[in-house]
Amino acid sequence: LPLCLPAFINGYDKAVLNTQRSALTMAEEDDARIRILQSLRGKICAAKNLGPVPNRQRDLCTFCTVSLDQEEVFRTKVFDKSGSPFYGEDFYFEIPRPFQGLSFYVYAKSVFQRDLPVGKVSIRKDDLCKYKGKEHWFSLQPVDPNSEVQGKVHLEMRLNEVITDNGSVGQHLLVQIIECQGLPLISGQICDPYATVSLVGPARSDQKKTKVKKKTSNPLFEETFFFEVTRSSSYSKKSHFQVEEEDIEKLEIKVDLWNSENLAQDVFLGETRVPVKILRNDHIHKAWYLLQPKGNGSKSKSDDLGSLLLKLAYVEDTVLPSACYIQLCNLLLKSPDVKPISASSAHILGDICRERYEGVLPMVRLLLHHNRFVPFVSAVAALELDNTQEANTIFRGNSLATRCIDDMMKIVGKNYLAVTLKPVIDELSQSLFSSITQSNANCPPSMCAVFRSLRHLACKRFPADPHVQYSAVSSFVFLRFFAVAVLSPHSYQLRSHHPDPDISRTLTLISKTIQTLGSWGSLSKKLSSFKESYMYDFFKSFQEDKCIEKVKKKRAQGRKRLGKKNFKKRWLRVTNRELSYHKHKGKEAVCIINVKNIQAVEKLDESAFNRKNMFQVVHAEKQLYVQARNCVEACEWLDVLGQVSRCNEGRLANFHPSTYSGGSWQCCKSQSSSSPGCKPCTITMQANLQLDIDCDRETERIFSLLSANDTNLQNMEDACASLAVYQGPQREQEEYSKFTIQEPKETFQTLKQLRNIMVELQRQHEMRNDTTAQYGSLDNPIVGKTS
Repeated sequence: LPLCLPAFINGYDKAVLNTQRSALTMAEEDDARIRILQSLRGKICAAKNLGPVPNRQRDLCTFCTVSLDQEEVFRTKVFDKSGSPFYGEDFYFEIPRPFQGLSFYVYAKSVFQRDLPVGKVSIRKDDLCKYKGKEHWFSLQPVDPNSEVQGKVHLEMRLNEVITDNGSVGQHLLVQIIECQGLPLISGQICDPYATVSLVGPARSDQKKTKVKKKTSNPLFEETFFFEVTRSSSYSKKSHFQVEEEDIEKLEIKVDLWNSENLAQDVFLGETRVPVKILRNDHIHKAWYLLQPKGNGSKSKSDDLGSLLLKLAYVEDTVLPSACYIQLCNLLLKSPDVKPISASSAHILGDICRERYEGVLPMVRLLLHHNRFVPFVSAVAALELDNTQEANTIFRGNSLATRCIDDMMKIVGKNYLAVTLKPVIDELSQSLFSSITQSNANCPPSMCAVFRSLRHLACKRFPADPHVQYSAVSSFVFLRFFAVAVLSPHSYQLRSHHPDPDISRTLTLISKTIQTLGSWGSLSKKLSSFKESYMYDFFKSFQEDKCIEKVKKKRAQGRKRLGKKNFKKRWLRVTNRELSYHKHKGKEAVCIINVKNIQAVEKLDESAFNRKNMFQVVHAEKQLYVQARNCVEACEWLDVLGQVSRCNEGRLANFHPSTYSGGSWQCCKSQSSSSPGCKPCTITMQANLQLDIDCDRETERIFSLLSANDTNLQNMEDACASLAVYQGPQREQEEYSKFTIQEPKETFQTLKQLRNIMVELQRQHEMRNDTTAQYGSLDNPIVGKTS
């Protein structure tokens, strides 16, 4: 399953999916379109010198979030009170849609009100490549509502010369705002957008307004506005039909998007500015523009808010049809059979990418998928052992063998770790707490008597609070007794000496857990105020009857209650046999759908329920409509559910992207509820779900690595040629010493094969690059001018 899935779908059951799947036919592969696949791997390392948060709440704990444009897709744990916290959290996710940039927010955790933003780091998509694989300190910028924008607007503009009734010549400006796409959510809800269109200059600001479009992130306006462009004072000296340079140079078209608020101030969604002078050379100027922050956002000093240390690696793969990769894939899969192994293409890849952390990962994944990893790594390990002189240094270096085995363990060993270590770690934590909560029989009578008295006194003083009887006792038992004893066991003669630093750190964490739980006798606070994630399981002992984690909203078609659409939060779980949803994790299933009965898994139009990130599971009885928390999570569910059902006999060829209501399908207006779908179903690419391996993508990444290390390939070719021709004593040259060349001729032949394959793949890419989206199109919008 996708390795990033548990980070976003807490209730996901990572079952091993062993369903046999037939391969795509060659015809299907040839017809498959090119895939542009984006992914982001990174680490939120630390922050330093965090400035004061709003409302002077300086000592609150902090956490970080990652947003794709303005949509949150990842959140760290909450960390201790510190102006320079160490986060150290890795993240990885596939990016399922076009985006403008990434934002990293630092928040101060608040118990009694909304979390307070400390600052943010915003990075445009085009700048992500500058920081690939390297740690970098970014200055935090203020979180200004006027800079929290996303989306794009489609405009059509024209400048016409007209003759007025009195015979004078002037210019009329026509501005049509056609539509917008990708506007943000406001307070978690789809907005009610409208636009204002202005012609602004040194001495004028004419503004006009569109109608409000209800509940949509992609409003269709199609409204046209006219503005009169005034003549300059020197008009009489110019020809009647010459456009006035001086006047137009100072004018610009300003388009602002707003969210309509009935009882509050309207919310700014973004703006774009277009100089009128560009219309002189265009009969009709029609283009998409990215929305920009108001006035380029806040310009406050960044040093006041501190810095955030990030490590980012953004990858964009242009994956061609499978037929394009056959030669490279076959050459790599033959590697275990090549003698010596150092002359194989897989070994050469590891040699030339020695300095790159991710250099062998796609090769390892490809070999694993085709069951060729064991013979390859065995041959590589044998080569390394031949060059090992001391037994105590065996497999100690950062060699190709150790790198391959490290990557293999990370890929296939996650479930093994979960089965082996997680129960022990959970038991260790739970054992300590259970020992305390079940120790009432051993509590000394005098302590029991004191606590009984405290309970009665507290209840008498606060008769309206049913929980005070517990908090009065827990504040002593936990905070002042058990927590202190765990923190300093030597003080209570539980140990004969002070614990070492590592053990002391563990005892400190356990003590903090006990203190936190002890202060929660009222059970009235929110789970979100926990500062450590490992405390969550303990809290379940107190509140088993409350919903701790809520993952998805689901709605069964046609069911309503009190006239409202019946969306409810549910816990979704999928295995290779069934999809089920539950009220809470661990509870009995409310509904179970056999995977064999799934006929389609497709996206749902936003207009169907005026909600984002929705998908539908079509099966024999009815549709199941599900809303994911963000676009990344929705894409992962679509991918996994599509894979487990891709070979079902009853798969549909077409589907309805909207709902059936009011006696017809809202997408195609067909009146029969059983009418065939009006849109072709998505072709699910074959993948090894157990290892989450897409072979075409991995081969494309190998091609990218080879291309990026072309200089090393050339040096290796030169080294092979030199070693094969030179007949004298072997001399180790500095430029050759980093390569493993046992048989120069064999290695040279493999290099030549790689070179020819790379040339052909590069040609295939260049052929398809001719279709690059035109600047100003929907896929390549213009970055508009900002003030």
